[in-house]
Amino acid sequence: MRIRWHGHSCFEFFGFENSVLVDPHDGKSIGIKPPISNAGIVLVSHDHFDHNALRIIKNEHTVLFVSRGVHNIKGIEFEGFPSFHDDKGGSIRGMNTIYKFTMDGISICHCGDLGDIPSEDTIKALKNVDILFVPVGEVYTFPIQVAKEFLDIINPKIIVPMHYRVGGLTVPLKTLDEFLNGIPSENILYVGNEVELTAEDICEFSGIWVFDR
Repeated sequence: MRIRWHGHSCFEFFGFENSVLVDPHDGKSIGIKPPISNAGIVLVSHDHFDHNALRIIKNEHTVLFVSRGVHNIKGIEFEGFPSFHDDKGGSIRGMNTIYKFTMDGISICHCGDLGDIPSEDTIKALKNVDILFVPVGEVYTFPIQVAKEFLDIINPKIIVPMHYRVGGLTVPLKTLDEFLNGIPSENILYVGNEVELTAEDICEFSGIWVFDR
């Protein structure tokens, strides 16, 4: 499997037979380069402009749009878990969907714009996932300290921070450094824009993967 970062919270997963794009943005609206993708499956965690730009995908594709429950698409089982975009039960920013799926033997969880620690049932379903993508820029998602508490509970093998301030981004978020502060350097791996891995590779490193666009 290959994983490519398209900036912000937008990641693409390339498996043996299918590709999955999560939370597409159009680039221009948030001040960074637009994604270029021909994904056949697209997941949208919530209906905000920097996560729902389906128009950027030109080919035919199947969409899970803030979809909860289990969905089988092209041989991949996706499960969407309800959560909140804020710590007020969604009253400020609405609902958010956490997606979990397995590709090429690797379990993946993308948290979208998670604003609060989810329910016990959701936590149980996400525990010990292989790779967890979590927002760390605060402002529109949970505080960094709460994010770290959530990560301690889930205990993923690999953590991928997302939704933080980068050069050109017009969304007012905190920088990645604020999340990484205090984390030992040996627990951080800078993987570039794209990484290729197998299920066996997951056993060789546990910690934080930082993508760069």
